[in-house]
Amino acid sequence: MKLLVVEDEALLRHHLKTRLGESGHVISAVANAEEALYQAEQFHHDLAVIDLGLPGMGGLDLIRQLRSAGKTFPILILTARGNWQDKVEGLAAGADDYVVKPFQFEELEARLHALLRRSSGFTQASIVAGPLALDLNRKQGSLDGEALNLTAFEYRILEYLMRHHQQVVAKDRLMEQLYPDDDERDPNVIEVLVGRIRRKLEGAPGRFDGFPDGFKPIETVRGLGYLFTERCR
Repeated sequence: MKLLVVEDEALLRHHLKTRLGESGHVISAVANAEEALYQAEQFHHDLAVIDLGLPGMGGLDLIRQLRSAGKTFPILILTARGNWQDKVEGLAAGADDYVVKPFQFEELEARLHALLRRSSGFTQASIVAGPLALDLNRKQGSLDGEALNLTAFEYRILEYLMRHHQQVVAKDRLMEQLYPDDDERDPNVIEVLVGRIRRKLEGAPGRFDGFPDGFKPIETVRGLGYLFTERCR
C-alpha cells in the first residue's frame, strides 16, 4: 500500500518511513501540511498518517482540507495530546483513528492494517478468492492450501489487485505500490510480474473445483490495466 506520512520531527519521520517500508509499504514522507497537500493532489495514496502538531498549518486543518478536497483515504492521527477532547476533535475533523505518542510501532502497524482492511471492505486479516488466500499479517499467499512462492513485489501486486477486486487497476497505480519515485518506474516490470503471478496461480486444468480451465483470475483490460475478476471476501 502507498502511505502518506506527515511528521515534522525528522527522526520520527525517518523511523516511520523505514519501519513502514520494511513492512511492505511505499512511503511518501513529508514534514509539513503544504507538502502533504501537494503529494495528496498529485499522487494516489491508500492511507495517511498525520501528526497534529505540525508547524504552520496544523494537522487538524490539514485533515479538514484533505476531506474538503474529496480525499477519502483513511487517516490515522499521531498526537502527543492524550486528553479525550483532542481525540474527539481529530475524529470530527475527518480522521479515522489515532495513536498517542509515545507509541509502540506494533500498535501503530496493527491500527494501520485494520484501517486498510476496512477501507477495502474486509473485516478479517485475510482475503480469499476461490482456492486463493492471502494472509495480510504475514504477507503470504496460499493456493488450495499450499504455500505460494511469491516474491515481495509479486505479493504487493496480487494483494492490491485483490483489495480492488472486480475493478480495473491501472499500471501506474500498480507501479506506485512498488516504487516511491517516478524515475524508478517501468511499466514493463508490471507486465513481467503479472505474468509470473498468473503462472503461479493457474495450475492444471480441472485442479480446482469450479475452475475447469484452471484458476485465471487476472484479466488484462487493454489500454487500461488489470482486473481481478473473482469476488474476494
